[in-house]
Amino acid sequence: MSSSVVVAIRYDPSSSTLRVTYVSGLVYDYRNVPETVYAEMKLATSKGAFFDDNIKGKYEFERVDDRAEI
Repeated sequence: MSSSVVVAIRYDPSSSTLRVTYVSGLVYDYRNVPETVYAEMKLATSKGAFFDDNIKGKYEFERVDDRAEI
């Protein structure tokens, strides 16, 4: 995954949680994200631009310990 903002994304379909790990090392969980949004983000050329356009400000989120599993 090549991005200047996002290092990794993971998705838990049982809870509809998208976990985003940023280059800064911070990790956030975004709640109630449809699996289709995750699939589209995986295919996006720019993960950061996709995030800004389709996730930021649209879903509840919380900062999590980067060692936590989803």
